[in-house]
Amino acid sequence: MIKQSKKQMFALVAAIASIGLSAPSVFAQAKDVTVDGKGEVPYVVDGRNVVARSGAGLCWRTGYWSPAAAGTTMAGKLPVGCECDSDIIPKDKCQVAAAPAAAPAPAPAPAPAPAAGPKPTADKIKLSADTLFDFDKAILKPEGKSKLDGLATQAKGIKLEVILAVGHTDRLGSDSYNQKLSERRANAVKTYLVSKGIEPNRIYTEGKGERQPVTGKTCSDKLARKKLIDCLQPDRRVEIELVGTK
Repeated sequence: MIKQSKKQMFALVAAIASIGLSAPSVFAQAKDVTVDGKGEVPYVVDGRNVVARSGAGLCWRTGYWSPAAAGTTMAGKLPVGCECDSDIIPKDKCQVAAAPAAAPAPAPAPAPAPAAGPKPTADKIKLSADTLFDFDKAILKPEGKSKLDGLATQAKGIKLEVILAVGHTDRLGSDSYNQKLSERRANAVKTYLVSKGIEPNRIYTEGKGERQPVTGKTCSDKLARKKLIDCLQPDRRVEIELVGTK
């Protein structure tokens, strides 16, 4: 079914090009992105493995698309998402190691200015742990629901591409337990946003467990249990990122 959808999607792009609408001028200016190999590619590609683009220059996604797939499917030395979804892929993944210095080349002729169109925008929001969750819990508190109500309103004010919800925990407890707890917290956020009208296929969740604390070394293990729990509160969080066009 997904393979058939990919063929239909590319046939539509080819049909637009054949009747001379605005898409050819965009394709002529947009950088060709050639995906390495075959398999479950997250974007529609033609017979040359070049990613197909919409009339606005945006890459056509397939049913295989996810933030992880966009960041692991390679196009040359970089993930294909670096060109197609640069607001989602971490910047360090989209940097190529510097090559040895070489003699300066003649300056190239100025390239034509790209066609005007909507630019992807990203608004990152961090929801604090004391607003969302109690210690060792993945149940949204009333204050957390109020925060997410505002987030859902923001999402409806843009042309939403994707929402990423990443759950975190403090360091108390085992690695395996905290990993599952962080995933439950992220899923709790997704469930609530879906109840507020956000399409579930627009929301991707991930759990980071205790691996990305924000408290650093500020909370000593010599503190009394309750004081240590209070000190580590900022680590118990869900980070949410909205990506879309205004």
